[in-house]
Amino acid sequence: MDIKRSGSQPSGEGPADWFTGTVRIDPLFSPPDPARVAGAHVTFEPGARTAWHTHPLGQTLIVTFGLGHVQREGGPIEEIRPGDVVWFEPGEKHWHGASPTMAMSHIAIQEKLNGSPVQWMEHVTDEQYQSR
Repeated sequence: MDIKRSGSQPSGEGPADWFTGTVRIDPLFSPPDPARVAGAHVTFEPGARTAWHTHPLGQTLIVTFGLGHVQREGGPIEEIRPGDVVWFEPGEKHWHGASPTMAMSHIAIQEKLNGSPVQWMEHVTDEQYQSR
């Protein structure tokens, strides 16, 4: 058994290669092999968002605070609010983040395939982000 005590894992800044704007990542769990699932609590300041990306085994988001946006490639931008649960299919190109005027936090859960939980791609442009 391994208990991760609240506050025992430091917050991290979302890397500029993967995010636009101010993003904080608070790790929740990432058990050792052979387990593949990992989770983090991610907070996006207004206007902040991920780059386009995919997950080899899919991703679940559980919105915990604020107002956010999600979009899969070719689909409309959707609003997400606390209590909403979003599932992205394996390999589905997508992005997620805060609304332009309100922060958003979610728990992100994904599994690793061959050691990697995500494939990062190009940044979401301001035009794409504002195309509602």
